[in-house]
Amino acid sequence: MINDEKINNLNKKGNNMNYNEAINNLLENIKTDYAKWTTWEEGIERFNNNIRTEDGRKYTKVIQGSSVWGFIAKTDGVVKGLPCKKGDVFKAASWRGPARYTRGNIFAENQNYFQWTGPNYMV
Repeated sequence: MINDEKINNLNKKGNNMNYNEAINNLLENIKTDYAKWTTWEEGIERFNNNIRTEDGRKYTKVIQGSSVWGFIAKTDGVVKGLPCKKGDVFKAASWRGPARYTRGNIFAENQNYFQWTGPNYMV
């Protein structure tokens, strides 16, 4: 099981984190959310061992098992005609690219825009 204190301490850093620290914080929070969803220890261990990132030219892809969890913008720019900022999180439109709208940001104080299954739908 993930230590909730560690996650809370990472969240307190807020905007003082660099990009890699913020991604690690996101991954730990995804793992924590999964651990809250189930009590199956073997499943939690498998989930934690199979979540990873791959860096692309514009985005960091978050992968869990054989599925894309979402994408994170590496720099400020434009995604499908809309402006985005470094750290913006997108749902996956496909294996290769993000959906159009931002769902949250890895540098934001408020980290409730996702679940272990992926970034939340827009409301």
